[in-house]
Amino acid sequence: MSWTRKILLILGFLSTLAAIALIAVAVTQNKPLPKNVKYGIVLDAGSSHTNLYVYEWPAEKENNTGVVQQVEVCKVEGPGISGYSHATEKAGPSLAQCLRQAEEVIPSKQHQETPIYLGATAGMRLLSLENKSAADKVMSSVEKTLCSAPFNFQGARIISGQEEGAYGWITINYLLGNFKQSGWTKLLHSLKSISETSGALDLGGASTQITFVPNEVYSESPENLLYFRLYGKDYLVYTHSFLCYGKDQALQQKLARDLQTMENSSLFDPCFHQGYQRTINISDLFKNPCTSAKKKQFPFSQLYIQGEGDYQKCRKSIQKLFNKTNCPYSSCSFNGIYLPPLQGDFGAFSAFYFVMNFLNLSSEQSPVPLDKVASTIESFCARPWHEVKTAYHQIKEKYLSEYCFSGAYILSLLENGYEFTEKNWQRIHFLGKIGSSDAGWTLGYMLNLTNMISAEDPAVPPLSHGSYVGLMVLCSLVLVSVLLFAWLLFHKPKCLQKGIV
Repeated sequence: MSWTRKILLILGFLSTLAAIALIAVAVTQNKPLPKNVKYGIVLDAGSSHTNLYVYEWPAEKENNTGVVQQVEVCKVEGPGISGYSHATEKAGPSLAQCLRQAEEVIPSKQHQETPIYLGATAGMRLLSLENKSAADKVMSSVEKTLCSAPFNFQGARIISGQEEGAYGWITINYLLGNFKQSGWTKLLHSLKSISETSGALDLGGASTQITFVPNEVYSESPENLLYFRLYGKDYLVYTHSFLCYGKDQALQQKLARDLQTMENSSLFDPCFHQGYQRTINISDLFKNPCTSAKKKQFPFSQLYIQGEGDYQKCRKSIQKLFNKTNCPYSSCSFNGIYLPPLQGDFGAFSAFYFVMNFLNLSSEQSPVPLDKVASTIESFCARPWHEVKTAYHQIKEKYLSEYCFSGAYILSLLENGYEFTEKNWQRIHFLGKIGSSDAGWTLGYMLNLTNMISAEDPAVPPLSHGSYVGLMVLCSLVLVSVLLFAWLLFHKPKCLQKGIV
């Protein structure tokens, strides 16, 4: 066999080995890595119900923005924990079913390392004002149950309204990626005084919050301003929580006010559908701090409500809840509370979203104009109760009967309370979820308590690895092209010289 043929065979054999090696390396390199994730649990103990949320994130990226995802939500059966004030020992056990659901979602080997938190909001804030002893017993029952779960219990407490507003603001901006700045985006943002963030509008059963970054730094009412340093950027955030102005307590306030001028026990209420009837015990109406100041002796023990279904009269009745007469500052929302000029887009979530979504007014593609929103709610309120009940038979009667009031209340709160206008209404986006996660305060609460939001931006190159490689290749090609062109200019090949055919 000739030397040439031997060399060719050897080269062919080596080429085959090289090809097999390349394929093996490629398969090994691109083989999916085992998931290395961590978990966290937050229970949102609201005034009307409790939700349990399970979050997960890649362990190696836990300080990056936008990496935490919600993987499970469980609604606890029964009322919120504040509803157990007369049977406090039942508050904790009511959470058991959702805790078992969390055990199934999270791998058992990670149970002990998974932090679990409970934050109680306005329902418990009210109970604490009304009956401190009962509130303490409810929280003690809850702690006992959570301590017995196989997770790493990190505490259960009643959070303040200001915290609720701030954590909601952190959640939506984290999920929207507004804190995430890298490369050229980071350079451009550094030229501005503030980063572009979205405001947060939260509405629960017992309280409502408004939170945003004002356009200018105002020295008025410093108790409503919070300072944050997140990912290397400073934020001065305005936030205020209105206790008793959640949709459930606002309805209680309205009914308590209506009662003051009544001569008999029948109330014709424009905020309920025509044909709807409800009976309320007077003692129940005045039992919490939101209405107790209006309590007095009445010649009847029950209130009989009959619906009228008149949106315009309903709005006028609701507007009396917002005291706009006295403002000790340059501008106010209501009840003499300071409010700087509204700035930027707003994400409206919780009951804001649930009510507007029910009324088909939560479109994200093109926000519904304010006049269309008002006319839609007016048309809904005008529908007779028997028609509404037939059309939405799958919804519990209590919730269904209050959508007319809730829709009118939301418009009154946003227009009359916070002074949104036709011009900036389009900047309100009603949000249920952002990606796979619910919009709300719970994610921001967990991020803060687990220190997953770093104060300083991690030290990273100005460009990602892919951008760096691409830019280097592009620059190299340009450089080679310029050198080749220059060489051709000064050393023309004979075939290109003039006169050669």
